[in-house]
Amino acid sequence: MRNLIVSAAIAAACVPMWAADTDNVNAQEIIEKFAAKELAFSEARNNYTYRQTVKLEELDAGGNPTGGKWELVEDIIFSPEGKRMEKVVWAPVVSLRQIQLMPEDEQDLRNVQPFVLTTPEIPDYNISYLGKEKIDEIGCYTFSVKPKKLTPGKRYFEGQIWVDDRDFQIVKTYGKGVGELKKGSSKNQEFPRFETYREQIDGKYWFPTYTHADDVLHFKNGDNVHIRMTVKYQDYKKYEGKSTIRYGEVVDDPKTPPAPTKKQ
Repeated sequence: MRNLIVSAAIAAACVPMWAADTDNVNAQEIIEKFAAKELAFSEARNNYTYRQTVKLEELDAGGNPTGGKWELVEDIIFSPEGKRMEKVVWAPVVSLRQIQLMPEDEQDLRNVQPFVLTTPEIPDYNISYLGKEKIDEIGCYTFSVKPKKLTPGKRYFEGQIWVDDRDFQIVKTYGKGVGELKKGSSKNQEFPRFETYREQIDGKYWFPTYTHADDVLHFKNGDNVHIRMTVKYQDYKKYEGKSTIRYGEVVDDPKTPPAPTKKQ
């Protein structure tokens, strides 16, 4: 997200910490197990349809909506030929006034907020074991995750993950999207911290079902922009076609509105 005047620095957010319980825990073994499960999860989710609902609002100092917002409802489906595609169901006119959406926001929406950490991606991150905690009565191993280096144009997750101590799948993430911008990209960009929760689908895979962000972006010119964002992933249904679908394939929808441009 970008302020319409200058670049921003995101507000720091506090995360409750707990004492790390490292006794009798082989962190590397746990990482290898959940990364393998995450790879299976990622491949499985490629073969599910679902509805994604996004709502982003600008708020005043008291946390009340100011009228500036962005909303989008789209279905992740398959064409008759078995090709994964996104179908826009509802996309009213964007009315954001203090910030505007950038391509990096779309990358975060697609790939960072429903964060997946698979075996091939493990070398890209520094992963540190923090301890154990329960999330909604689910015993979890907790890890800190931070990219080792930033490749221009690529988005990464930085924050914490909670891994189910039985299924070895991520059930919650808390953090933000980070990355080095490509040459020529606008430098006036900052990104909010978010939480993503997963639920067990079909009794096997933990799929993301809810993302929430409520953060204040502090801009260098002294402006503070309070935003709230909610993303819901609903109605997961397994696709029974025979095609092999790769994650991230997108078909341009002619009804998709163009990206917002800077207001004068």
